[in-house]
Amino acid sequence: MSWKNYIIIVFLVGIAGCEVAKPPPKGVLEQVRQKNVLVVLTLNSSTTYYERQDEWIGFEHDLAVEFADYLGVRVQFEVLDSISEILESIEQGKGDIVAAGLTRTKKREGKYLFGPDYYAVQQQVVCRRGNKIPRKLSDLPNFQLSVIKDSSYEERLHELKLRIPELTWMSFEGVSTEFLLEMISTRELECIIADSNIVAVNRRYYPELYVAFSITEEQPLAWIIRAGGADLQEELSRWFQQFKLNGYLADLEEHYYSHLENFDYVDIRAFHRRITTHLPKLLPHFQEAAAKYQFPWKLLAAQAYQESHWQPDAVSPTKVRGIMMLTEKTAKQMGVKNRRDPVQSIMGGTKYFSHLLKRIPADVEEDDRVWFALAAYNVGMGHIYDARKLAKQLGKDPNKWHDLKTVLPLLSQRKYFKTLKHGYARGYEPVIYVRKIREFYDILRAFDDSLL
Repeated sequence: MSWKNYIIIVFLVGIAGCEVAKPPPKGVLEQVRQKNVLVVLTLNSSTTYYERQDEWIGFEHDLAVEFADYLGVRVQFEVLDSISEILESIEQGKGDIVAAGLTRTKKREGKYLFGPDYYAVQQQVVCRRGNKIPRKLSDLPNFQLSVIKDSSYEERLHELKLRIPELTWMSFEGVSTEFLLEMISTRELECIIADSNIVAVNRRYYPELYVAFSITEEQPLAWIIRAGGADLQEELSRWFQQFKLNGYLADLEEHYYSHLENFDYVDIRAFHRRITTHLPKLLPHFQEAAAKYQFPWKLLAAQAYQESHWQPDAVSPTKVRGIMMLTEKTAKQMGVKNRRDPVQSIMGGTKYFSHLLKRIPADVEEDDRVWFALAAYNVGMGHIYDARKLAKQLGKDPNKWHDLKTVLPLLSQRKYFKTLKHGYARGYEPVIYVRKIREFYDILRAFDDSLL
């Protein structure tokens, strides 16, 4: 063998023995940006992602859209049927994140990569009002308990079973917590476990739901990120910190949850009853006024219920009258000759509300404008202007309802109102007023109009 052939053979052997260097795998964030879409796995429910009036909304929906906008990519929602399916899908890399109102638990933390916490809930035992109710943990074995399979509820029950060996439950797969709450309402189930935010939303629709007690302390909700997504986790944390700092997270909480803080069973039950007994007669008048002044008729109906419980001859101790409870002065300004005539009252009240809305400063945006105008309908626009001024003095945002509603009650305290143009006001009243209207409005929007 010649020395040239020997060199060639050695060179070829050397090449064969070397591994070809592979490029490092791309992180999830890099993949998201490359394909220009963030794939979000979620559930179809009232606290996550649902359709209303031909648009998709929900706490998780809105949060995911904001994050995708920050990344500069499209968002694609994949709606799955169960928690089990969602967890299996993220494990298989079929999505980039899970935004489905899932709890960060110790067991899940050992298996999945989580983003930052964004809301806190408690697991609650929910039964039906009027039935026998458990009062403490040791009572649970005496009740038929139901939960969603592979949920944080079931994880918690397994923990409790170590302390209460006789504890048993039935697991449902492929259904939502809302579905189980409805089954409680119709007496098909005895008791279930559900997160407090889901219960708060749904007992407006099913007022017979009764919260017995909580079985956990507060637990955080957080997104799950696909395996290998440390880069996406880091970017999510960076965005979330700024999103929270700018007050946008508080805006979302205000929009979806803040008006659910208090629950008046008697009032809500009466409202459900009057939807079928009183509303049908007034419906054409609300629709006519809504069309003329470009408002959702259900918002006007909700406001009217808070004012008069839909009673045309209603009268208050301060002599405001009618469906929309107009003062004599306001009625005259709006061209209302007979405040007890429901047609005139509804049209006049809507016209007045429209005038108030136009007087809200342009810096106040979107839904906040409506809440400001409703508060002004109750307490007067002058006090709203005073509250905005006071909000600035206290370092709060005068353009956000979630800040203004904390300031309005201060108008009854001398150390605050003595420096304001319009003086004293019972500022807690417009706060309650707006909260109640938002409650009634939510219920009406979920109501099947064909039943009216």
